[in-house]
Amino acid sequence: PIAASKVVENIEDGIVYAEEIGYPVVLRPAYTLGGSGGGIVNNREELEETLENGLRLSRVHQVLVERCISGWKEIEYEVMRDSIGNVITVCNMENLDPVGVHTGDSIVVAPSQTLGDKEYQMLRTSALNIITELGITGGCNVQYALHPESFEYCVIEVNPRVSRSSALASKATGYPIAKVAAKIALGYTLDEIKNAVTGKTYASFEPMLDYCVVKMPRLPFDKFISARRELGTQMKATGEVMSICTNFEGALMKAIRSLEQHVDSLMSYDYTALDVEALKKELKKVDDRRIWVIAEAVRKGIDYDTIHHITKIDKWFIHKIARLVNIENRLKTEELSVELLREAKRMEFPDKIIADLTKKSEKEICKMRKDAGIVAAFKMVDTCAGEFASETPYYYSCFDGVNEAPETNDRKKVLVLGSGPIRIGQGIEFDYCSVHCTWTFEKEGYETIIVNNNPETVSTDFDIADKLYFEPLTPEDVASIVDVEKPDGAVVQFGGQTAIKLTEALIEMGVPIFGTKAEDVDAAEDRELFDHILETCH
Repeated sequence: PIAASKVVENIEDGIVYAEEIGYPVVLRPAYTLGGSGGGIVNNREELEETLENGLRLSRVHQVLVERCISGWKEIEYEVMRDSIGNVITVCNMENLDPVGVHTGDSIVVAPSQTLGDKEYQMLRTSALNIITELGITGGCNVQYALHPESFEYCVIEVNPRVSRSSALASKATGYPIAKVAAKIALGYTLDEIKNAVTGKTYASFEPMLDYCVVKMPRLPFDKFISARRELGTQMKATGEVMSICTNFEGALMKAIRSLEQHVDSLMSYDYTALDVEALKKELKKVDDRRIWVIAEAVRKGIDYDTIHHITKIDKWFIHKIARLVNIENRLKTEELSVELLREAKRMEFPDKIIADLTKKSEKEICKMRKDAGIVAAFKMVDTCAGEFASETPYYYSCFDGVNEAPETNDRKKVLVLGSGPIRIGQGIEFDYCSVHCTWTFEKEGYETIIVNNNPETVSTDFDIADKLYFEPLTPEDVASIVDVEKPDGAVVQFGGQTAIKLTEALIEMGVPIFGTKAEDVDAAEDRELFDHILETCH
């Protein structure tokens, strides 16, 4: 099933059809990327303005006018098919934001968390039927809108190709969608293509996840301060970050601090001055700070039903945000016990936040948890939930598991720090440099270790380095990796500002910096020091 829709080539036809199906309607221009020129319109005046712009941007001068189903759950399936009709589901994903926010601007969780088995199987069957009926060989992305209170659903769109979601699904599962699709194009079938992660199973084996993945968009409002922060069907994000943990709360906290936007918890934006009524008005705004507003609404005692009614965000997600708020309150009001510290770390509260809430120093918190044996353990992404041993060292951290990263000392080690999310002024050029740096060190006999959190990069492919750590690029997170790996040196000059900022912390950890000396990097980065150098040269 699909939402009622019609392709129009002029404004007059658009007005007639919109009035026939009723407002609001969604406008989707043909052949534009990221929903450019489209949006949700609520009346004739908005329709005329947006439709005129959409027709202008579409290179075939066509716009789809569609029934608006905003507020429904948005679910995605990544599916694969070979030339003889074998089909599998690689991954299913759920948007935290309901339909109405472009999936590139939404927080996405994999696997889906709020679907019952009947809903999951219904949409899975539909996705497999679609890829079969269309005769697609390779990867395909199917996006659905699911009514939150019934089994009614609509197909939003089908991408018969790899997409941004395909990259996320590949990194979330460890299943190399692009590589498998290329082999299918050469005539291989799914049961002939070896799974590169396990080395034992085949590409026909559907990935299983025993962890939770959260993707957060990297929006450019720190650069465009006066821009409208409202999110809709037109994508505004420049990049994204991905985090992996054993629980949703921990994955969300890791994703927040991976954004590198001076946020590290659900307290980073201050809404404490707002009363209950003002918060309810703020909840109606669909923007990049919505989860921080929800957290403040929970603190002010607004019930889940009210928050859900206003935002249309599933109550499961609201409950998880409330659990993080509960830990904040406990850290503020209770004596810090080992048990409370362990629970806060399980939900990935950074030492700095725990220190601020408990009025202690960060060093005190670090010492207390290490004395209690509360240290990060690194789990392996193996595509099969531990059913088969993995041959590819691709790790994520947690504080409630057994360490699966083996100690290796047979070669010298180098730590290569990635550049984090794509943003204005920092793009894939750093990823290119990081990958070639890694390959060069490997040729020189080093064991290579990459740390990054951007699913859109080549450096986060599991077969680029000897070991991949999918982690936030913060001093505490990197220190946990250093404690396990004990590298002989680190390379920071190919990770942009993200890696450069970690130079001082790495030196304090006792990790030598390969390449340009730290003080020389500082002299070039610090404007006053650089000005002094120029004056002496003059």
